[in-house]
Amino acid sequence: MGSAKQSAKQLVVVGGGAAGFFGAIASAEAGSNATVTLLEASPRLLSKVRISGGGRCNVTHACFDPALLVNHYPRGGRALRGAFTRFQPKDTVAWFQQQGIALKTEVDGRMFPTTDDSETIVACLMRAAAVAGVAIKPRSPVVDVTHHNGMFQIQMKSGEIVTGDRLLLATGSSPQGYQLARRLGHTLTDPVPSLFTFTIPDADLRALAGVAVETAEVQLVDEQGKTGQMRPQTGAVLITHWGLSGPAILKLSAWGARVLHDCGYQATLRVNWLPALSDEAVRQALLAAKAEMPKRAIATHSLLGLPRRLWHYLVQCRSAIAADIRWADCSKRQLQALSQAITRSEFSIHGKSTFKDEFVTCGGIALKEVNFKTMESRLCPGLYLAGELLDIDGITGGFNFQSAWTTGWLAGQAMGQVN
Repeated sequence: MGSAKQSAKQLVVVGGGAAGFFGAIASAEAGSNATVTLLEASPRLLSKVRISGGGRCNVTHACFDPALLVNHYPRGGRALRGAFTRFQPKDTVAWFQQQGIALKTEVDGRMFPTTDDSETIVACLMRAAAVAGVAIKPRSPVVDVTHHNGMFQIQMKSGEIVTGDRLLLATGSSPQGYQLARRLGHTLTDPVPSLFTFTIPDADLRALAGVAVETAEVQLVDEQGKTGQMRPQTGAVLITHWGLSGPAILKLSAWGARVLHDCGYQATLRVNWLPALSDEAVRQALLAAKAEMPKRAIATHSLLGLPRRLWHYLVQCRSAIAADIRWADCSKRQLQALSQAITRSEFSIHGKSTFKDEFVTCGGIALKEVNFKTMESRLCPGLYLAGELLDIDGITGGFNFQSAWTTGWLAGQAMGQVN
């Protein structure tokens, strides 16, 4: 027994988040002759899992075609294409089901535990790690890592040295994690925020806080009114007391994370409040209203299904049409202004606000330095990388967790199977 224990591979995971836990569990299950230790700097494990989805934990997304799934990643989609053929959302669902945890799918494709409680997922991961024999050590910050003769020397803040044959870094977007990866030879694309809402200094708009439009189209435009290479994003838009939020805004912030950072979060946003209708269809609807109800005040009757308060804002604040102006007295210029307000409202972005507590970064370790079949470093044999430490980020909806499950599982499987 003693000699067998001495020959056991020492697998070490740094990071107690989604990717770290999944990697530790997978490596313990795959390695029959290995000991697995998970080191987490903070006293609280799986902190992002706990707060995700408003405390319900948006585990993954019901998108089961890897070719479609990668379209939800502003950065890292190409690298993940092959990885998702090996472990994708249906595998995540099956894994949790094997642990006795059922997931449900909401209308927008987001998947949550049927309990609507993130603690269900936390308890599941903790239990699975315990069953697999993972030694979990919270309050164990790592300050340095070196690699000599095929072994990793992990320097703890406490002064202890932990040795490992294989090492998985799954430290999220922590500066310390980036530093450790760089110490082992990797390069870093500077991280900047992703998934945030826009601060709009328009008091009349902000007075509409709480108003939502189910489907709007949002786009960034430059000083010449050009949109560049960035695609518009469509989805719900919510007006807040600081500006604009909602799924469409969050998607745009993700795709535009680098551009917005580079311009200091000072930009112009264009909103089409009715993207299902062409400009001409909107114009014709306004002309029809002018012909059919000439004596009615424009501001009193919302058209085209727009929320009443938003309609008032578009009429009075964006088109300069007084509240008592009747359709019959509306000039051609005013109609044109109202049509443009509906389809091409432009707002000045003056800053950002973090989306709840779900901070996501754009940037991280360069993907070309990682073998995505195994998540092993191409620069440092025996080193594996997973999760948000990598230059991967998805839009909101469970996609960031899915990349964590996928990269963690692939890394863990590869670590555990190496002799």
